[in-house]
Amino acid sequence: MEDIVSLCKRRGFVFQSSEIYGGVAGFYDYGPLGVELVNNLKSAWWDAMVKDHDNIYGIDGAIIQHPLLWEASGHVAGFTDPMVEDAVTHKRYRADHLAGVDTTDLKELSDLLRDKKSPDGNPISEPRYFNMMMQTWIGPVQDDAARAYLRPETAGAIYVNFLNVKDSMRAKLPFGIAQIGKAFRNEISPRDFIFRVRELEQMEMQYFIRPQMQDETYEQWREFAWKFLVDKLGIKESSLTWHEHDENERAHYAKAAHDIYFNFPQGPKELWGTHNRTDYDLSNHARVSGKDLMYVDEVGGDRFYPYVIESSVGVGRMLLAVLSDAYTKEEINGESRIVLKLKPSLAPYKVAVSPLLKNKPELISLAKDIYGQLKSEFGMVIWDDNGNIGKRYRRQDEIGTPFCVTIDFASLEDKTVTIRNRDTTKQERCSIDGLIDALREGLKQ
Repeated sequence: MEDIVSLCKRRGFVFQSSEIYGGVAGFYDYGPLGVELVNNLKSAWWDAMVKDHDNIYGIDGAIIQHPLLWEASGHVAGFTDPMVEDAVTHKRYRADHLAGVDTTDLKELSDLLRDKKSPDGNPISEPRYFNMMMQTWIGPVQDDAARAYLRPETAGAIYVNFLNVKDSMRAKLPFGIAQIGKAFRNEISPRDFIFRVRELEQMEMQYFIRPQMQDETYEQWREFAWKFLVDKLGIKESSLTWHEHDENERAHYAKAAHDIYFNFPQGPKELWGTHNRTDYDLSNHARVSGKDLMYVDEVGGDRFYPYVIESSVGVGRMLLAVLSDAYTKEEINGESRIVLKLKPSLAPYKVAVSPLLKNKPELISLAKDIYGQLKSEFGMVIWDDNGNIGKRYRRQDEIGTPFCVTIDFASLEDKTVTIRNRDTTKQERCSIDGLIDALREGLKQ
């Protein structure tokens, strides 16, 4: 993890938020390369989830929703973690993490922690529940009537817009509603870099179906998640495993729940969840709001609450998984190097353009012309003339740039350039006229 964190800071992927003031635990900023990689991840998910399906529709819900929404969803009463407090420093810790168990039962945790000290060696309090929703107030007066919450998940806006999407898009079951957006969780002990944070971004899709479709549909969305990670993001299958929630793990309303675990630097942890939420969400929002959220079947006129199959993944965790899987230390021709072997479609920069020497006007002129052509074609192209050519290659390897194009003195004579492949380090001459086609073919990988 230290290697990943160092690379992210050094190369402009992820920075600690408010770093010059000492930082704020659980909050991070994405740097110039990080935001490009994140946007590529989100675009890949949106294309596969929304654009490739005729019956899945996107929305962008507000971060602050009506407070009753979170009562209906169970978050006000049940979105809790067990917490203990250091009696001297007053630092707070997750009781289950301190005990090294998965249970959240207070009595069991109290017994396990009876003789336990805090990480600082001090006595700790009895475990108690702590609601993780972040509060705010709407309007000028801060009282209970004005209390609101920053959303702890993005699914809430999807459920309350079920009728709006169904009616405006004339949608018939089965159909899905997808969203990418920020969520906020007042984690007791954020940790593991961007894995567990207090401000996160989620990519979620809720798929509304007839109850009799639940088993078949559930397996389809499990398969979708696995194939997306492997085929679209290039993650090695050996890095992934399935984890099925048992009765004690899954929510009381869920009929089934599976997580794809990724082998993160801190060990195998959940990355992508697929859940059968039955009709819990729409029925509860109907009960609390008083609105009729039943679906009326055109054939036979049956009225029922659709079941929901949820597909949910965090953007930050996906970024960490992609970086961890791509991060490679290896030796090439007797020299060690660090390289991010990102799938080319995800790489922040697609091509780096370098004149062999930066003090030769004729090389600079030709290189600038080629840079302009590639920029128009591929968008994210970087100009690099700093240091010797070997150092430039190593720098581009570290940020995952798939191809480097070098313009040398031979280029002035025969109108060819050198294309270097990031993963193999193989270099080939290519005509300038054929350069765009050659790169386009390479970037399809």
